[in-house]
Amino acid sequence: MEMDIDEDSRTKEGNPVLVILVGAPGSGKSTFCEEVMRSSTRPWVRVCQDTIGNGKAGTKAQCLSSADRALKGGKSVFIDRCNLDRVQRSEFVNLGSGPQIDVHAIVLDLPAKLCISRSVKRSGHEGNLQGGKAAAVVNRMLQKKELPKLIEGFNRITFCQSESDVKDAINTYSALGPLDNLPNGCFGQKSPDAKIQVGIMRFLKKSEVPVDTASRDDSIKESTSQTHGNVDPCCKDIEKVSSIPDNAYLESKEVQGRAVGSTSSNANQDAPTLAFPSISTSDFQFNLEKAADIIVDKVAEFSNKIGNARLVLVDLTHKSKILSLVKGKAAEKNVDPQKFFTHVGDITHLYSTGGLQCNVIANAANWRLKPGGGGVNAAIFNAAGSELENATKEKAKSLSPGNAIVVPLPSSSPLFTREGVTHVIHVLGPNMNPQRPNYLNNDYNKGCKILQEAYAALFEGFVSILRTQVEQTNVRNENLGNQSLVLQNKSECCYKNHFTNTDQKSKRDADHGSEKSKKYKGTQDDFGSTFTDSRDEKVDSEHRRTDGSMNKAWSSWAQALHQIAINPEKHKDVLLEISEDIVVLNDAYPKAQKHVLVLARTRGLDCLADAQNEHLQLLKKMHDVGLKWAEKFLHENASLVFRLGYHSVPSMRQLHLHVISQDFESKHLKNKKHWNSFNTAFFRDSVDVMDEISSHGKATLKDDDKLLSMELRCHRCRSAHPNIPRLKSHISNCQATFPAHLLQNGRLVNASGEPNNND
Repeated sequence: MEMDIDEDSRTKEGNPVLVILVGAPGSGKSTFCEEVMRSSTRPWVRVCQDTIGNGKAGTKAQCLSSADRALKGGKSVFIDRCNLDRVQRSEFVNLGSGPQIDVHAIVLDLPAKLCISRSVKRSGHEGNLQGGKAAAVVNRMLQKKELPKLIEGFNRITFCQSESDVKDAINTYSALGPLDNLPNGCFGQKSPDAKIQVGIMRFLKKSEVPVDTASRDDSIKESTSQTHGNVDPCCKDIEKVSSIPDNAYLESKEVQGRAVGSTSSNANQDAPTLAFPSISTSDFQFNLEKAADIIVDKVAEFSNKIGNARLVLVDLTHKSKILSLVKGKAAEKNVDPQKFFTHVGDITHLYSTGGLQCNVIANAANWRLKPGGGGVNAAIFNAAGSELENATKEKAKSLSPGNAIVVPLPSSSPLFTREGVTHVIHVLGPNMNPQRPNYLNNDYNKGCKILQEAYAALFEGFVSILRTQVEQTNVRNENLGNQSLVLQNKSECCYKNHFTNTDQKSKRDADHGSEKSKKYKGTQDDFGSTFTDSRDEKVDSEHRRTDGSMNKAWSSWAQALHQIAINPEKHKDVLLEISEDIVVLNDAYPKAQKHVLVLARTRGLDCLADAQNEHLQLLKKMHDVGLKWAEKFLHENASLVFRLGYHSVPSMRQLHLHVISQDFESKHLKNKKHWNSFNTAFFRDSVDVMDEISSHGKATLKDDDKLLSMELRCHRCRSAHPNIPRLKSHISNCQATFPAHLLQNGRLVNASGEPNNND
């Protein structure tokens, strides 16, 4: 496995530790802190919400501020609060987002009976939580217990489920000197999905509890016997007792409808996750600073493309310098910690040893795609068994630097059955080691470009897996919807509005996409898809994020342009031009006499919404190439006029520029959407796009669906027409001058081969 150890860290002081205690009142959190601080040689600060306000109860904000000051002062910190759910813990975990702070959790998961007994019997408690009222509070707080997991951002979690476990943990932290660090991972957890302890209400019956609490006992017990999720509507959260001071449960929120015995679920814990090692920084000796910059830049670029999925950089040791660098740079760049974080562990045992579920892992492969060679490559092939080697052979025989290949992992593989890994993505980066193949002789200009391409290919492979999963889910949902509709028609109940308009529209669009893919008979890509950008399908608002970038699951037929741009050598027979940055081809369903597409070859640049300042030079090159082809066509037919531009929301994946003649003489121009996609504000002129990105860093998207359903109007005289045949008949004879806005800023290219400028 690739591993980079910061040698200097061996002689420095150990990292400050932020220890977040997790446990109900009476579990012994304060006692734990006092025991450790009494005997430890490490400087500790205890932050307790019960006493944060000059010895009185304070606020969570005060706790955060105090902990932050202590950590910045190089001290280790105990967070002495209940912290029973992820929401309560998250802000404290974020205090450790810097590269030199270890975040630990101590889970005092002691029996409920013991916690209640301690709380009821104690006196002089800092938060005044004692006596009979304590039982009700402990009960309520345990109802929302959510055990912590490493994916929340913890480096280490210790579970204590007995008093002897607590004593062992106290001894461990008491012995932690100023120069020491503890190993990372999960320790002592007997049941990762442990639910709230059953039997708490039986104990409450015997306790001195408020009358209203006891009266609810039967209804709560009844709800615990029900199937998870089907809570008795009569069962509400135990009400607050007026005599209990507010500071006794400052952390708790009102939890209604959740019975004892249920467990909180965190959707993000089940999110699709890619775990990847640092590429090229170990055996290939790539500069760590440069590699860290590239990792963070690419993570930031792709984090908007992966929905709720996550990216995790993995290395074997907490002394890994690349992890430290990346963690710091990600924090500086404000990368969302819910979508990207670092993790210490063996990439082949993330779930079985640390509880981190990663359905996709990346392999730092060799060019032969063979086992061996040590490091990550050897570890993954060994853990996955012969199944991975055989599956890889079916996909490819070799891999060139800067590329990646997705390999579905057979279910018989040990890595699949033990760790839940469904795909391995082989990726090959640049080599700066003269003893290894493809040595770049320290050419970091070329090396950085290859490493950027490698990470782009890796993350693009992950995105393709996500899209496939979305498509499969949509198919299953549609089948379920069809079955429901059949049952509905047979039912005597008249639920005529069972399916919402959105459901119906989604189904129509799916049917339309299927129909479209069947009728295409042009050149096909590796998936059997035909390339075109003719807008035969509906552009739906649910396909767009609020920030304008695309969030649609591209169907297989919509991937064709992407496949051509990434692998042009497989499509040479249909390409008009190939270069390092772009390819040019005819639209398979042209909407005019001359209609070509100029495709960007940059990975991750799916549509206009993805274009930023860094892509400006590429956009200018695409425009220049488009002008060159317009001039070529004008040489052949001087009567033509051309317009260059982009669709605000394309139907095909991979950014492409339309170079289209304004005659619109084509049998493929059949409906209102075809016409309006080129003759309303939905079509963004290339010159305007370049100006906007140069000035504002992004293009304005005119993506209102209403634009595609506007009445048909001539693009010259703006006269209205009832249907496409009538419109085509009119424009074939219309000699009116183009609208003034098209005659400005070079938006039209005329017979002289020059942009038409009438400013």
